[in-house]
Order: sequence, then structure tokens, then C-alpha cells
Amino acid sequence: MFIREMSDTEKPRERLQKKGVSSLSNIELFAIILETGSRTESVVDLANKVVARYSEIADMREVTLQELTEINGIGLAKAAKVLAAIEISKRIGQQKVNTCPVIRGPQDGADLVMQEMSMLSQEHFHCVFLSTRNRLVHRETIFIGSLNSSVVHPREIFKQAMKYSAAGVMCFHNHPSGDASPSSQDITVTKRLKKAGDLLGIPLIDHIIIGNNTFTSLKQEGYF
Repeated sequence: MFIREMSDTEKPRERLQKKGVSSLSNIELFAIILETGSRTESVVDLANKVVARYSEIADMREVTLQELTEINGIGLAKAAKVLAAIEISKRIGQQKVNTCPVIRGPQDGADLVMQEMSMLSQEHFHCVFLSTRNRLVHRETIFIGSLNSSVVHPREIFKQAMKYSAAGVMCFHNHPSGDASPSSQDITVTKRLKKAGDLLGIPLIDHIIIGNNTFTSLKQEGYF
């Protein structure tokens, strides 16, 4: 079968070897899974058709054999490779969930972030997204910079919470001074987040300030 020659920039395997797998786009990753193109399309073109069929890569979690084979150029063998890769990803993800820590309270939360956040020289606003059983499902730094209500917008936090189907959110930010005492601005931001979480049905479990190997839970202190 004739396969159209690709330029060096179109060869995903070579890019993986030179720059690492994390440097590859979704299309390039699927090109590696598919291995070959068709009589009229390169493997990259074919991979692009697969990815373009879905608005987000996460939508492929429930893709079926029939859906894949409806794509021109994707036969049973190629569809099977894609489904196998997706199933492996699911199993890895499930194992990760099963081994994720349970956050039962502010001490568990502080233990999770203390080592990295207490050493930061600039304020970071970090969120931990939890399942209904208080297992960690995702965590990320949402904002960097001085904390104020105009910067820390509930929209960005709860957009991520909904993306990961979180049942609750625990927020953290550090004080580079080492003093974990809450400021008036900290309290204002906390109350705003609490109100937004209640409205959306994704409660703010706590807002914890990280100092120099110490922390303050605004919920324990009675601020919400």
C-alpha cells in the first residue's frame, strides 16, 4: 500500500524520540497508535480526522467500535488499537483514583501541600478537588500573585470543579512572610467562594492559609 511521504515535522515517532512523548499533540499520539495512513492520506491526516470528530479528547472515553469504523480510513484493526489505548488509559486512571489520598480535614489538606507551598516566594492560590468520599480527584494552582477578590474569581475555580466532577473544593494559599494569620482580604475572598460554591452545589470545604510550617483553617476559625 502506498503511503504518502511525510516531512520530518510530520513524523511523530521521531519527535517523540527527540523531544519526549509529552511534547506530542493529541493528533501525533493518535498517529503513533494508528501506525499507518491510507492510500490517499498520511497517518497524521487520518489521526486528525479521528481527533476532529470530538470536541474534547475526554469525549473519546466512551467511543465505540462502530463510531470509529464509520471514519473513512479507519478499519477494524485501527479501531481496535484506539479502543485498546483508551481502555488502558481508563484502567490507569481508575488505579490512580483508588490510590489517591483521602482528605478528611484541614490537617490532611495541609499535609498534602505544606512541603511545596511553604517554600514559595510568591503567593499561589491552589485548589484541591475532592470526590463525594473526599478522595483527591484533581489539584492545581489557579492563580499566582497577591490575593484579592478581583483576581481570585470563583468562575475559574468552579469551572475546574465541574470539569472534574468534583463534589467539593478545598482551597489553599500561602503567605510568603511565613505568618499564616488571615487578612481581611483573605476573609472576603473566602466568603465569596463559599457563596458561589453553595449556589452551584459544590461546597467550599475549607480555605487554608499556609505559612512557615504552619497553617490556619478559615473554617476552623469560624470565618464561614
